[in-house]
Amino acid sequence: MKLSSLLYFIGFGAKTFLLRKKDPILGTVIVTDRCNLHCKHCSVNNITAVVHPYVKVRAEMQQLYDMGVRILFFCGGETFLWQDGGKTLRDLVVEAKEMGFMIVNVVTNGTFPIDLPEADLILLSLDGDRERHNLIRGDTYDTIMKNVDEATADNICFYMAINQLNKGAIRSVCETAKAKKNVRAVSFNFHTPYPDTKDLALSVEEKEACCREIGQLMDEGCPVFNLKSAFPYLVHNTFPTPCYQCVVIEDGKVSVCGRCIDVPGLCEQCGYFFVAEYTLLFSGKPKIIFEVLKTYLKYV
Repeated sequence: MKLSSLLYFIGFGAKTFLLRKKDPILGTVIVTDRCNLHCKHCSVNNITAVVHPYVKVRAEMQQLYDMGVRILFFCGGETFLWQDGGKTLRDLVVEAKEMGFMIVNVVTNGTFPIDLPEADLILLSLDGDRERHNLIRGDTYDTIMKNVDEATADNICFYMAINQLNKGAIRSVCETAKAKKNVRAVSFNFHTPYPDTKDLALSVEEKEACCREIGQLMDEGCPVFNLKSAFPYLVHNTFPTPCYQCVVIEDGKVSVCGRCIDVPGLCEQCGYFFVAEYTLLFSGKPKIIFEVLKTYLKYV
């Protein structure tokens, strides 16, 4: 991360905490909800299957920038399916950088070739070892590993949603990340139980066991892009929600925190680690602040 960006984010955090401001710093543009997979834990794929046109996506990027967002995510559906009028996902990433976004990340399922060195991070969904990943996402594990090995930059971060089907594969994902030269880290979430996927949610005891294992793997030197000091809040869902510093825009609609904001009761069951980490950060928790600085300087 550039020093200028780090100083900007420190200033934003201080202003947010001291003045109790609710301005956003992180924004996500949903470029499409079309996806080539039908994962067991996903509730947001192929609802419309619309690929949003470049003019609309570009305007939404500008809208987020004008709101003060400086960390931008492109998300789907599957982001690498997006194209319009000769424009591709790479064009969006390059234009976002030119627009002034300081960090530009992409979320993908990893089933398409990964040739996007312009992105700061590519968050690639990996949900376990071959058996458990394929149980959740279909027969895609080997394709993903091939694409990871052939990626044109070392900007990949595995992105694992822990649920009842893959809770025993945390170590496997961490060890795979550690062994892959193009992978910087692993970022975890707990499954957020949308109404049609409640059976995949973890109990408090299961979350505690997962956090103990992740903490142990961090102690062993596995590259985990999460904050240990946030674990107790995640286990018991005692972090503040929603995260006002994060916004999502999809087809012109801006949502605070995420698309799940509209589902009654779901905020109280949120499993997104970064939501806990950001809300605790902007609440001024000293341990969180220290860990954020150390972790972001290491992996971004």
